[in-house]
Amino acid sequence: MRSTIVTPSIFLLFLLLLSNPLPSSSFSFPFSNYHTLFSLSHSLFSRIANLRESRGDYKGADRARSIARKLENCLGIGFRKVMWNVGWDYARNYAWRDATSSFEMFGALSELNEILRGLSEFTSVGSDRERVNWMKRNYDNLFRVSKSLFGRFRKVFRQPGPLKEALETLQKEILEGDLLKDCLELGSADLKGLITIFKDISSKYTSAFSSRADL
Repeated sequence: MRSTIVTPSIFLLFLLLLSNPLPSSSFSFPFSNYHTLFSLSHSLFSRIANLRESRGDYKGADRARSIARKLENCLGIGFRKVMWNVGWDYARNYAWRDATSSFEMFGALSELNEILRGLSEFTSVGSDRERVNWMKRNYDNLFRVSKSLFGRFRKVFRQPGPLKEALETLQKEILEGDLLKDCLELGSADLKGLITIFKDISSKYTSAFSSRADL
């Protein structure tokens, strides 16, 4: 049975694919952006694995390290294959969404932007003390919005395939593995880079949804 490499970054690619109805056109966004997404995610999950291990969370570290290994495989010769598989999954199962799915995606867009604003604000905080205070004020809300966001995604991406599997992996790490808190604790340049790409993605599919709504 052929195995499919499933990682959180694969799921994140759906944001780019939303405005591209066919696998062949799903590469209109520069390859360098896709590759950078995998590269930054690999670096971040490697750091998360080390962070979890340092505090004795060995099971969590193993999960993060497993994801990092899969992401590393995506950086090599399997990159285009993974891209094609995700594009085909989207074209086959999600290119023609129903009204409910479109409604959920509009809601997801608003929540994604709220998360991005929070992460951008956090990465601009200067000192460790200020970061701790920011976490006390904002983490619960950021987690609530993230939980709601993935609830919406589960309603849309419900067909078996790499997008659904990667979504479930990422959702579990956020809800049960403190992935969001780990990312904030690291506060790394990798996270800032991912935020920049997510903003580009958000802008891309905002215009795509607006165009479709006008039809």
